[in-house]
Amino acid sequence: MNDIRRTILWVIFGFSMVLLWDKWQIHNGNKATFFPSPPAQSQSQPAAAAPAASGTSGASELPVATASTTAQPPTDAPAADAAPAAAPRERVEVSTDVLRLAFDSEGGSLVHGELLQHPEMRDKSQPFVLLDESARRVYVAQTGLIGGSFPTHKTPMAVAPGPRTLQDGQDTLEVRFESPDLGGVKLVKTWTLRRGAYDIGVRHEVVNTGTAPVAPQLYLQLVRDGNKPEGEATTFYSTFTGPAVYTEAKKYQKVDFKDIENGKADIEKTSADGYVAMVQHYFATAWLLAEGVQRELFVRKVDTNLYAVGMITPLGEIAPGQAKGVDARLFAGPQVETLLEQLAPGLELVKDYGWLTILAKPLYWLLDQLHKVLGNWGWSIVALVVLLKIAFYWLNAKAYSSMAKMKAINPRIQEMRERLKDKPQQMQMEMMRIYREEKVNPMGGCLPIMVQIPVFIALYWVLLSSVEMRNAPWIGWIHDLSSPDPYFILPILMALSSLLQTALNPAPPDPMQAKLMWVMPLVFSIMFFFFPAGLVLYWLTNNLLSIAQQWIINRRMGVPPQFNLPKFR
Repeated sequence: MNDIRRTILWVIFGFSMVLLWDKWQIHNGNKATFFPSPPAQSQSQPAAAAPAASGTSGASELPVATASTTAQPPTDAPAADAAPAAAPRERVEVSTDVLRLAFDSEGGSLVHGELLQHPEMRDKSQPFVLLDESARRVYVAQTGLIGGSFPTHKTPMAVAPGPRTLQDGQDTLEVRFESPDLGGVKLVKTWTLRRGAYDIGVRHEVVNTGTAPVAPQLYLQLVRDGNKPEGEATTFYSTFTGPAVYTEAKKYQKVDFKDIENGKADIEKTSADGYVAMVQHYFATAWLLAEGVQRELFVRKVDTNLYAVGMITPLGEIAPGQAKGVDARLFAGPQVETLLEQLAPGLELVKDYGWLTILAKPLYWLLDQLHKVLGNWGWSIVALVVLLKIAFYWLNAKAYSSMAKMKAINPRIQEMRERLKDKPQQMQMEMMRIYREEKVNPMGGCLPIMVQIPVFIALYWVLLSSVEMRNAPWIGWIHDLSSPDPYFILPILMALSSLLQTALNPAPPDPMQAKLMWVMPLVFSIMFFFFPAGLVLYWLTNNLLSIAQQWIINRRMGVPPQFNLPKFR
């Protein structure tokens, strides 16, 4: 039986090494040796017709949300001989203190967005590109009208002249697009950027230029490819990339691209509140409408490896010669929790902590408060772990006291196991008798630690998802807490601290368990070589404080610290 268990353990260990080698190959820019990923599908050849929508019936009327520069007009557009002369297509670039954006005069869509205060990870001299429309990737924000042959995101629009850069002393910057008359309707779209803001106002003014009443509907959608953000495929941890929908009734709902592909996306269909978003690690975009405005929500596959999430709101009947306006906002920026909370109810949930949100949110708040005092995110992590250790001091003390008692009687247990190794039933009875006499609970060291595990897992997700760690320095060689330690100093220290903890703990009676207790910290530590430095710093600090407390408690109980070294014979 021991041989079988030993074989299984070595198989698991060997497979773990295979996975580690595969990730190492990808990390160094090589192809995976054992588990190659399929190549990303090209975006260059969009479909000619819109597919059926998923999530709402109104979405099926939308034109194809393609990235092609030679896209065909939507099928419900007026005949070419009846349409007015198209305005020349142009790319309009504007910038504020935090954003550099590019709009396409075809539809007045937002097709490129750079976050000026958030550098790229690989080339820190360049700003992070969130939105883009190129041969490599597609991620755009589009709006238009349905319900007739009305202007859509494919309609050529005229661009009003005006400033393109937010000047000193100026707080707002406007970009105005005006469509020709289509179906008796003219659409005037005005984007308003504000100083220091990542939410952009979008005013849609619909003018009835015909002789009969019209009842158009406004759609707002985000379209992107289904690929992971660059660089994320090289990490051991995975974060969500894809659409999300929030309503007060169903709360926050993430939608996998695969579920859209298979027609299994299940979201709230109609609502008078909430938002739609595209989420990725650290950043998000979201369309926001005023509370109380009725809307239909949809997700759909637009083309090969191209997906959309959006909402449709009715404008009601507009009489001839009359106009009606609808205001919306587009958020495109970092997932800073305090900022998101101010923009819309539930928007902070795009920074997803999962089922541990109830613990993670107060931990983030405490971390943020510590940063306001210390001014450094690395030292704030250290301080937060110290505070958590203080809060759980008595639980840890109880656990380490139980471990110390186990360590004190360990020689008796080992002698008894050797003496009764051929009589397992008698060995078990003798072991229970020793535990009763010494008033030792074998589980006493585990239960207090189990209580704390959800808190530390929640802290793990806080550090993993907080954009504040991105490009945040700590000390010396650590210039970015969201990237792995370039010299592997922190992971090596963490591995050593994990082994020291194992050595200080009482050795399990079962030799196979004892060996496993040494193998698992090593495998776990190797994974941390590729984790962000902020996460490794948190774990290393926790290990060191645990070792110090365990050492002190052992000495107080008269159990001199000793190291239980592994025996792999």
